[in-house]
Amino acid sequence: MGATAIPLNPSSTRSHMALLAIYWKETKYEFWKYLRLPLYCLLTIFFPVMFYVLFGLLMNRDGHMGGTSVCAYLIASYGTYGVMGAALYANGVGVATERGLGWLQVKRASPMPPSAYFAAKFAVSMIFSAASVLTLLTLGTLFGGVHFAMATAVQLVLTLVVGAIPFCAMGLVIGCFAGPNSAAAMVNMIYIPLSFASGVFFPIEKLPKFVQSLAPVLPPYHLAQLALGLVGAAKTGPCWPHWQVLIGCTLICLGVAWLGFQRDQGKMYG
Repeated sequence: MGATAIPLNPSSTRSHMALLAIYWKETKYEFWKYLRLPLYCLLTIFFPVMFYVLFGLLMNRDGHMGGTSVCAYLIASYGTYGVMGAALYANGVGVATERGLGWLQVKRASPMPPSAYFAAKFAVSMIFSAASVLTLLTLGTLFGGVHFAMATAVQLVLTLVVGAIPFCAMGLVIGCFAGPNSAAAMVNMIYIPLSFASGVFFPIEKLPKFVQSLAPVLPPYHLAQLALGLVGAAKTGPCWPHWQVLIGCTLICLGVAWLGFQRDQGKMYG
């Protein structure tokens, strides 16, 4: 009798495909949800673009900061601002609101793994981050006289999109601890001061001395320095120390968010 090949573990293959389908569907519907929220799109895409058009294209189109044009400089700095907003609002305000509405309890009761819910939030934040940065790049190229090499442009987009992850984790901390009515205020209290103190709105050299000394402990500073380094507007130096701070921030925030998630689970299930 001829031997028939039998899959070693067909149920394992099916389970992995089913798990991927869950993650995909959760991400897809999360994306459509945020795409239909005008306020979220306004905060994540319109505001960075509005600032860029006003302070870059209209007021300083021919200006320079050191050896870098203002229009190129602001793509990196406002790109950092945009990805922070996309991450903090989706994960901070989004999770807190859904906790308050009881939607997170429904998710817990479903067979879906909790990680799919949070992974979808992260993925959608990164998609909107990419949209924000690509819009700035397009405006700078078409109207600001910015000409990046293709490799530089791709590296800039990837750096900023991956750099959104620490702020997704930071948003989760807010979402897991703040109430639905206070989450937006808490995000604003963190988002705007961190952006200012990290040199996102103004070059770090023009900020007060005590702010300059504080900036290296702030995650947005390190993401901004990575982005500015790619456009030739930051002091040259190794990139790894900046990534170390961002990775450390991510791990710490994920740990704190997990404690908040477990606290809610204890309250509901004892």
